[in-house]
Amino acid sequence: MRRFSTALLLALAPAAAMADEDKMPQMDFSNPLTLDQVGWMAVIIVVLYLVLSRWGLPQMGKVLENRAAIIARDLAAARAAKLEADRAVAQLTATLSSARTNAQAEVAKAVADAKAEAGAKAATLNAQLDAKLAEAEARIEAARNAAMSAIKPVASAAAGEMLLKLTGSVPAQDELVRRVDDALAARKAA
Repeated sequence: MRRFSTALLLALAPAAAMADEDKMPQMDFSNPLTLDQVGWMAVIIVVLYLVLSRWGLPQMGKVLENRAAIIARDLAAARAAKLEADRAVAQLTATLSSARTNAQAEVAKAVADAKAEAGAKAATLNAQLDAKLAEAEARIEAARNAAMSAIKPVASAAAGEMLLKLTGSVPAQDELVRRVDDALAARKAA
């Protein structure tokens, strides 16, 4: 019977809504159809509230808590990984610095050793060259002295011949040798 009355009211509802145009049909609580709709709406809201509060929201809470725990765990792992990476970078920097310092020290040592070895070789070569130079100078001096000794009689004879042709007389041999010796000594000093 109730269904019949509801169906009848539904059929008459548009006519009732058209008859009273100055009222909003949604707010016409004298209409039994509106009261039924409001009642069912209250029942549905209460049922939805109970279902959500007893079952749906706790499920969502569990999901959110689980998600928050996973995020916290991932953040902790990321922080730990960052600390480990920072330690590794610091260790790598220290190792590189140490290796750079050691390499520079070894390069400086190798350069110093090479300079010392080159200096020693240069000193040895200089000593050898000085000895050869002194020996060559001594040979040159001996050859010069030998040449001068050999040239004295020739120079004395040539000077005597020239003086004879120029002046017609031959000077004393002692005087001629003394003058040739003086000329050679002057030439040697210059």
